[in-house]
Amino acid sequence: MTSKPCPFARPLVVLFVFALAAGCSKNRPAPPLVAPAQRAAGVPAPDIEQLLARMTLEEKVGQMVQVSRVELSGAEVRDLYLGSVLNGGNDLFHPNTPSGWADGIDRLQMYALSTRLGIPMVYGVDAVHGHAGVRGATVFPHNIGLGATRNPQLAEQVGKITALEGAATGVRWAFAPCIAVPRDERWGRTYEGFGETAELATLFGPAVVRGLQGQKLGAPDSILACAKHFVGDGATDKGIDQGDAKISEEELRSIHLPGYAAAVKAGVGSVMVSYSSWNGQRLHGQKYLITDVLKGELGFEGFVVSDWEGIEQMSTSFAENVENAINAGIDMAMTSKSYRSFIRTLKRHINAGRIPVARVDDAVRRILRVKAAAGLWEHPMANRRLAAEFGSPEHRVVARDAVRQSMVLLKNDKGVLPLGKTAKVSVTGSKAKDMGSQCGGWTMGWQGRTGPVTPGTTIQRAIEHAVAAGGAVTSARDADVVVVVVGETPYAEGSGDNRNPTLSGSDRGAIESARESGKPVVTVLVTGRPLVIQDWLSLTDALVVAWLPGTEGSGVADVLFGDYKPTGKLPHSWPRSVEQIPINQGDASYDPLFPYGFGLSY
Repeated sequence: MTSKPCPFARPLVVLFVFALAAGCSKNRPAPPLVAPAQRAAGVPAPDIEQLLARMTLEEKVGQMVQVSRVELSGAEVRDLYLGSVLNGGNDLFHPNTPSGWADGIDRLQMYALSTRLGIPMVYGVDAVHGHAGVRGATVFPHNIGLGATRNPQLAEQVGKITALEGAATGVRWAFAPCIAVPRDERWGRTYEGFGETAELATLFGPAVVRGLQGQKLGAPDSILACAKHFVGDGATDKGIDQGDAKISEEELRSIHLPGYAAAVKAGVGSVMVSYSSWNGQRLHGQKYLITDVLKGELGFEGFVVSDWEGIEQMSTSFAENVENAINAGIDMAMTSKSYRSFIRTLKRHINAGRIPVARVDDAVRRILRVKAAAGLWEHPMANRRLAAEFGSPEHRVVARDAVRQSMVLLKNDKGVLPLGKTAKVSVTGSKAKDMGSQCGGWTMGWQGRTGPVTPGTTIQRAIEHAVAAGGAVTSARDADVVVVVVGETPYAEGSGDNRNPTLSGSDRGAIESARESGKPVVTVLVTGRPLVIQDWLSLTDALVVAWLPGTEGSGVADVLFGDYKPTGKLPHSWPRSVEQIPINQGDASYDPLFPYGFGLSY
């Protein structure tokens, strides 16, 4: 091996300074290893190589396993030396408050610290648009909305607030950002990507990494980021979730890899592998991409984690899956019910020589270095002093601004918008007062749900506030203008796949009814992707895309009433028909209803 600079010490990488934590400093002796009972709070992490040399096989294997919280009583963290615990999408603490989460996570951490070597565990959660599993959190627009802002500095602010609210609850690892490049709007995870181009992934992925991890990973209000899902998950045939990306290596490298290169350059500490396949081979077994390209060519020095039971879902037997995935370069396995079987199987492979000890040591070294850089030895418990800022008005101001900047104006006949604050406004439509639909999936549960799921301001309430001083919200008969708020019902991966992404019959009926009133009609579209709208577009005088704005519906009203001019630009080409999907900028035959980058203003 040729000599290299100390890991994560590149000039442009300011987030991952491992020199102290990973034993790179040659001028300072590493602190001695001490038993947990003797270790005072704030003692720096030990020298990682010394620690690794002391670990038994069981302790090493344990570090390579992440287990869903619902499968644990707690003692398993200690008895099996587990390296990580996570919340599944529907696994919420009770009470679902910052202190309820902190109590539960700290309890698990105490088990980790009571082991022979006292190695802290790292707790992870899908905080993909804020820490949206906790009631009262600041919930931001999903990534598709951030992509529409073309403002990476704003996305960095979003990451910082997500990190702070996560750290307040004991969460030290967010499975974010998703830097997929969705190329087919039928995919149910389209809203998790920033848009259809590599440029948006490379612009926004590093910004969110910087926000989550801070200027120095390990600060009390920073958490570990995770670039996902490596690689090409947005290119699956027909937009089928966990499907097969039937594309050339040239296309993979030009469209889907640049976001990861940028995230690695920004110092991202972890990368999650995709469920999907590339030309028939599951990504979880792609040694060429994980080891040769990601770790070798791109120089990634953090650790690689599987997706939820992604190893179990590979196409061969469980034993072969474990062997192939770990040898391919996966360092940590995200497991659920099968975690004990995984541990037994991994140990058998190591003892039989099918998985080299050097591969295990490499995986554990990577995990421990990241834990050290994240400050888990110095600050293993929840930072409860941050709880006062959880869901604060200051955080919601940033979220409201993100909503404003994400709004894309597609149509504005006769200058219907902006509305006057002395206007009489009729507000209708299925999404007008539905907080759950505003937030979308990955909010208070994996698939999300409709209704008053968490505190915030609905679009209807925001409009009521806007006209409170001189106008009114009234019936269509008495109104000057009708605002119709329609769109998609919450969904996430799998169930979100849609062969026909259009409005429901009832939503279209709401637009038709508004048109029949004879009043000007403004349609606000709440959606996680472009929908086919050409058959009803003529029925509305103005059309604004709000994407999935999150809890701060006042940002929508700010644009409708002209307090903020629309500046958002389409992160996706907008199809004319279902038959035209997929359509992307650069296609040989490119004739969208609205092109990539389109957006009107006042």
